[in-house]
Amino acid sequence: MKSFIGAVIFICVALSANAQLLWKVSGNGLSSPSYIMGTHHLAPLSVKDGIAGLQKAMDETQQVYGELKMSDIQSPATIQKMQKMMMIESDTTLTTLLSPEDYETANKFCKENLMMDLNMAPKIKPAFLLNNIAVVAYIKHIGNYNPQEQLDTYFQTQATQKGKKVDGLETPDFQFNLLYNGISLQRQAQLLMCTLNNIDKEVESLKRLTDAYMKQDLETMLKINEERKGNQCDALPTEEDALIYDRNKTWAQKLPAIMKAAPTFVAVGALHLPGNKGLLSLPKKQGYTVEDMGCDGSRADYPEIAAAVGKEVAANPEDKGILICGTGIGMSIAANKIRGVRAALCADHFSAKYTRLHNDANIICMGARTLGSGVALELVDLFLHTPFEGGRHEKRVAMIKDLENNF
Repeated sequence: MKSFIGAVIFICVALSANAQLLWKVSGNGLSSPSYIMGTHHLAPLSVKDGIAGLQKAMDETQQVYGELKMSDIQSPATIQKMQKMMMIESDTTLTTLLSPEDYETANKFCKENLMMDLNMAPKIKPAFLLNNIAVVAYIKHIGNYNPQEQLDTYFQTQATQKGKKVDGLETPDFQFNLLYNGISLQRQAQLLMCTLNNIDKEVESLKRLTDAYMKQDLETMLKINEERKGNQCDALPTEEDALIYDRNKTWAQKLPAIMKAAPTFVAVGALHLPGNKGLLSLPKKQGYTVEDMGCDGSRADYPEIAAAVGKEVAANPEDKGILICGTGIGMSIAANKIRGVRAALCADHFSAKYTRLHNDANIICMGARTLGSGVALELVDLFLHTPFEGGRHEKRVAMIKDLENNF
């Protein structure tokens, strides 16, 4: 039976051992694997095209779980509940929580960026503003953000369209309570002014976080999140636990039953994944095997990857291989040092087709920095489904083999 051997290296070259957003969970009694995917609300939807094995994971699973069931938070009843929870119920107002100077600073920002006059909403909780101002400033900075194209929504929409179950690990009520009642109004006001008075640094931090996500670098995301200023603006340990680590524990307790019921695609914020208290470590402690679906080293040297794939292809004449590095050149040079390998560097449809027809190439090499993912997939499909033509080309392939044997 023909098999397909591929090695994708372009992510490995630059990133760390946690340079991957998609992870497979298996073992501990699971009949089929489940997957955990890290998302990021500010990343463009196009990031999914560079995640190795993503479509396969989505196809193999029967249900999708997010932090929330996205359709729930869009219902009128939920929106009404959120609007109620984001308002101060006591006699306290923003003017009593903030100094006149701070109030003016906050109101100026809201007018310019949120199209909102705080004088018209004096009882809105500072947490509502806190959760929006840095994001709004960042979106304004990058200019091409589409809130309708979020990974969390995409995964759940795809599942719904295919008749799969969609659910959330938390309820809207839980998240609203966490966001708007998790800390005191005074602490909310303090953190609000910390953000407003350092808005440029906050935007830069979000930019760095998003850049790390686009590189699928979970370790760097964790380091950025753990950076401290050494003042009252830093998140307290209890605040960080409530927002991230306590939720990780709760999810880890829920996931065994969920994954046992059916193969599950879990999509949650990427910052919930890394670290000793992350959602990748906790299932391991429960006896599950958690595997990186991308590269497995801090760096990968392309000759080693080319050799590993080349040897497998050479030993199994019916097999085909795929090798990808920055340009594809290094991979093709290295792979062609293996006796029995005919590796072809392809950047267009004609080359991908005719290297099979005329050269009986058994490995296709491509450049991650020179090809878009859509074209690359088309070239792979053409390469794998084009047979060797034989005829006069058999003699020429035999001559290539003679070169291998005689020099």
